[in-house]
Amino acid sequence: MDSITVNKGQILQRKGDLNTKVYLVESGLLRSYTIDEKGREHIFMFAPKGWIVADNLSADEPADLFIDVLEEAVLVVKEKQIESEPHLQKMVNRLGVLQKRVIMLMSASAIERYEHFVNTYPDIVQRVPQRMIASYLGITPEALSKVKSEWLANR
Repeated sequence: MDSITVNKGQILQRKGDLNTKVYLVESGLLRSYTIDEKGREHIFMFAPKGWIVADNLSADEPADLFIDVLEEAVLVVKEKQIESEPHLQKMVNRLGVLQKRVIMLMSASAIERYEHFVNTYPDIVQRVPQRMIASYLGITPEALSKVKSEWLANR
């Protein structure tokens, strides 16, 4: 595997990029993060030596995260080929849902989190108690009741 050296401050991936890569950090430090509509930065993770950082989506989907270099780094860069391995696709899907959830919890309003929940889990909205949905969203059941009313009124 060939390594590349990247400089501090270099942006390896921007939100919206297609065909993103997987970065194995041999030395240095990377981070992945998102920027919300108000311009606030939300760090998803740091990637020191020995870690892998990537946007956990299919290669043909726009990236959710920025990835940049915090310290000069030596990286092994790999193309995403998980789609060619069906046994890994279910894990990729699961990690993608978790990545989106973390980003939503960091940067989205309660109503945006609820809408994402409904879109992600349309078949279970009526199958689990409201207290569990509230817990998943990181809000109280009372707040969920208000969010649902507001969401339904805006549909």
